[in-house]
Amino acid sequence: MSRARLDVVVAGAGVVGAACALALSRAGLDVALVEMRPAPRWSAQRPDLRVFALAPDNAALLDALGVWPQVLGARAQPYRRMRVWDAGGGDELCFDAAALARGELGWIVENGLLVDRLWSALAAAGVQVHCPAKIEAMEQDATGVRLRLDDGTRLDARLAVAADGAASELRRLAGLEVAAHDYGQRGVVAFIGTERAHEDTAWQRFLPTGPLALLPFAEGRSSIVWTLPDAEAARVLALDDAAFAVELTDASAARLGRAVPVSERAAFPLRRQLVRQQVAGRVLVLGDAAHVVHPLAGQGVNLGLRDVAALRSEVEAALARRTDWAAAHRLQRWARRRRSDNTVSAYAFEGINRLFSNADPLAVLARGPLLGLTGKLPPLQRALWRHAAGV
Repeated sequence: MSRARLDVVVAGAGVVGAACALALSRAGLDVALVEMRPAPRWSAQRPDLRVFALAPDNAALLDALGVWPQVLGARAQPYRRMRVWDAGGGDELCFDAAALARGELGWIVENGLLVDRLWSALAAAGVQVHCPAKIEAMEQDATGVRLRLDDGTRLDARLAVAADGAASELRRLAGLEVAAHDYGQRGVVAFIGTERAHEDTAWQRFLPTGPLALLPFAEGRSSIVWTLPDAEAARVLALDDAAFAVELTDASAARLGRAVPVSERAAFPLRRQLVRQQVAGRVLVLGDAAHVVHPLAGQGVNLGLRDVAALRSEVEAALARRTDWAAAHRLQRWARRRRSDNTVSAYAFEGINRLFSNADPLAVLARGPLLGLTGKLPPLQRALWRHAAGV
């Protein structure tokens, strides 16, 4: 089977891939989306363990795409304060939305909810969805790409976008290499109940084994992301609920009182992975296919959506000027800007993790005062928040 020529084929329909397809289609391009598995329907009764701290600029992007009101109407927990402290002592670093003249710093949103609402908007936007389907082969030249899917469909487009995750097949077919570093850590995730209210606050404590984040969630619950060495994460996962509650309460310094699990637990490996180039001819790479970063700052999906926002901006600017939106120089400019931001962010998060996730006496002596100093310099606080928020 074959189809008429498209403008763009997007591989991967997670949050970033689906947002990319929707953004480019709403900009006026003819877009197809290829995904191996249909998105499961989101259920309010079974919250997704994978949550994101969505920044204001990306909420604005989703609003422009027409899906943010549906997300807010379902379940999106605002967080209005952030408090960060070190187990070794020293002052806290605090961010407060009111002090920054904001209603909130961001929102805690489930991955499954975002995917569900994005998928619901694809058909109305005119996106051709090929699912279940997988890209098996690709050829490209200076004018475009030709893709063969595993069901025999052939897609011909001016541009292909790899948004199919950290193990991206389209990235491999394009011959793009990645530089990867395994942190030897896992992020343990679960929902918990606590004795005291979360106060719409994201709490993060740095421990020698890695940071523990308690993120505010709906109905008084919190979502945890607990970074631990591989062996320690396996041990914690194997604990019964009572023993897990004791260790979690201790790790959080009982900041919200006794913490008890109210869901199953899971863990995912942590690593840094950066593609060496974000464009190869007529193939662009974005989201986790381009960059995987440490989750301590909650910026993974935010960086991916910023890839999308920047690409959308380039396309819309070119269309407004009636110039070629897929010109090589334009694609290269997008790639340079995004790779710079993604690389700086990845290594910054890694540096913070290394400084705070160890018991070296000199590091312990330095990091508490460092947090306190940052908290006493409002201009630095505002600059850090504006970078994280994309505003």
